[in-house]
Order: sequence, then C-alpha cells, then structure tokens
Amino acid sequence: MVELISGPTAVSDHRAILGEGPLWDPRDERLYWLDIKGGKLFAYSPKRDVTELFEAPGMISALGLAEQGGFICARRDGFARLRLIKGAVELEPIADPEADLPGNRFNDGKVDPAGGFWAGTMENAETEPLGRWWRLTPSGDVSRLAEGYMVTNGPAFDPARGRVFLTDSARQSVFMAETDGKSLGVPRPFLQFKEGDGYPDGMTIDAEGYLWIAFWDGWAVRRFSPAGDWVDEIRIPVARPTSIAFGGGHMFVTSASVGLSDAELEAQPLAGALFEVELRNTDLCDTTPCYFGDRSPLA
Repeated sequence: MVELISGPTAVSDHRAILGEGPLWDPRDERLYWLDIKGGKLFAYSPKRDVTELFEAPGMISALGLAEQGGFICARRDGFARLRLIKGAVELEPIADPEADLPGNRFNDGKVDPAGGFWAGTMENAETEPLGRWWRLTPSGDVSRLAEGYMVTNGPAFDPARGRVFLTDSARQSVFMAETDGKSLGVPRPFLQFKEGDGYPDGMTIDAEGYLWIAFWDGWAVRRFSPAGDWVDEIRIPVARPTSIAFGGGHMFVTSASVGLSDAELEAQPLAGALFEVELRNTDLCDTTPCYFGDRSPLA
C-alpha cells in the first residue's frame, strides 16, 4: 500500500492549458514539463521552490534527457534536439516522419533503455485512428513501430521484464508488448477501462515495476501490478491529470484545463497545475533515468 506524507500539492502558480511531458533531470535536480497547447516549457526546482518559464513554439509535447546535454523532444513537426540557452528554447530539427500528414502531431514520448526515443502521433482533431508509434535512434534513423491509434500515450518501459506499455487513450485501452528497447513485439491488450473510470493518459513505471497511470476525467492516478491488478489510487483535486514522473524522492503529476467549462474551472482553480506528492515509500521513486545516446546500458 502506498502511503502519502503530503500532497498532492500545487507547486507553481502557472496553470497549463494542456500540461504534459513531466521529466525529472537529475543533472540539475529540476522537474521539466510542457504546456502543449499554450506553447510553454516549465522547469521547477524543489530545492529552491522556483519555477522558470520558457516560450516553447511548435507544440512540443514530450521531452527526453540527451546524453550530450539538453534534451531530445517531439513536437508538431517531428523530432528535434532542444537546449535552453540564455533563457530561451533552441531547437535543432532532426526528422519529421509524418510530413505527409499535416493534420497529425506528436503527443507523448520517452527515451527507451537502449538509448532511442519513442514517440507517438495522433490526429490533432481526434476523429480518425491515424496515430503511429515511432523510434528515433541517436544516429538520426527513424522507424515505425505501430499504427492505428486514436490518441497515443506512454510509453512506459519495464526493462526488468522486457516489456513496454502503450496507451490508446480515446479507446480507454492499455497494451503491452515485449521489447528490447529497439524493437516492438505484437501489442496485446493489458488493461481495458470503461465509462466512469476516466481515460488512461500518461504513465510511468516505479522502482518495483508497477505501472502508474494518470486518468483524464478520472480525478486520480492509479497503480497497477505487473499482472494488471489495480492496487492503489491517489486522488488529484482536478478532473484531468495527464501524466506522472518520479524524481528527487517525490512523485509529480501534470494536469490540464483544456475543455473545461467556466463553471468547472471555477470549481477547479488548480486545473492545469503541476502537483507534487511526497510518498512515505520513497524507494518507489528511485528509478533509473534513460538518456538518448549511444552509451545507454542496452545500446
């Protein structure tokens, strides 16, 4: 059973339209996250209790740590390297594997244990299953891993069991497949949710190999065993938590305000906030970071 010491607590006055992509950077001990629709990148330092704001054009939607410094990212127009220089975001485009689909954009993504970067796409209008999963290598090669998704979220890697989890949020489905980080086996249904559960959104794996999922319109983040059993829940004071990250001994949860009515926004003044949760089980947060680059353990 997960025990809380404190939280969820909003750690910044900033409210995102579509907060996503939380990433802990042990190099500077800051939590980075994005406002996809608002075109912002945030950096929160728990030690200093300070949040920096950067303008982030191009609908940047996912970040990963880069071995040579800075970040790898996914955005509306494909993959790019990202650096923060003199208070500004600098982007170096790498590849756009869906230049032929101008209605699509990238959504969620993470660095895999082999040093590549996985990211999923979706139709921005969310009407057709045009989403695909892609993998970018440090040398710049791009391969397509899967297709036919409505709203891609994840991935979450479980390297101890050689597995990866992928979500199709619109269908309330989570899939599992074998992986060595570089390739994807056949995705199989792992969890299926129903009306009233909320929509599975961003996710991560804790140090015990359990899967944590944020539930859009579910007011919660939930923990699932490697066998798929729902074992824990942490209620979040907003309807639309979007993703989860561990770092610095804490859990962080992003959220969204997009699509809420004026009455709902009035009832949820913290919608779009970044939340910090202090767990008594701090060992769950002790996860190993992955870096985009050739020196990853499994590269």
